[in-house]
Amino acid sequence: MNKSDNFSEQQKELARFARAISHPARLAILQYLAETRTCISGDISDSLPLSRSTVSQHLKELRSIGIIHGEIEGLKINYCLCSDEIDRWLGLFVNFFEPVRNVDITCETGIKPKTVVAAVLPEKGEKEAVAPEEVINKSQDIFFF
Repeated sequence: MNKSDNFSEQQKELARFARAISHPARLAILQYLAETRTCISGDISDSLPLSRSTVSQHLKELRSIGIIHGEIEGLKINYCLCSDEIDRWLGLFVNFFEPVRNVDITCETGIKPKTVVAAVLPEKGEKEAVAPEEVINKSQDIFFF
């Protein structure tokens, strides 16, 4: 038995999507495609501080979840966003997060409900309820590959 069998299909699917968009370069590519509507992969690498081969790897990850597709035009590939697939992913996230978001949180810390995050703060070394802005450590980049 594989440990991933213990998770729902929805959880596995959302994790796959989250992994695919977890890099800022991929988010930048999606924004670029949204602004330009369609483009050649070389145009994307010209607009980002990355090599063409690195951009190509990021495009491959985005294609793997179907939110972009490329059409071959001669020696070039013309990329564009797939709005139907983006809508599908948004629907999955809404369906997943709606019940999570609507949980009534009662806490004794005085922090307003829906702003409480359980986190381990490095400087305190213990898990406690904190405001989200206390959790974010902007000095560290976190990427999972």
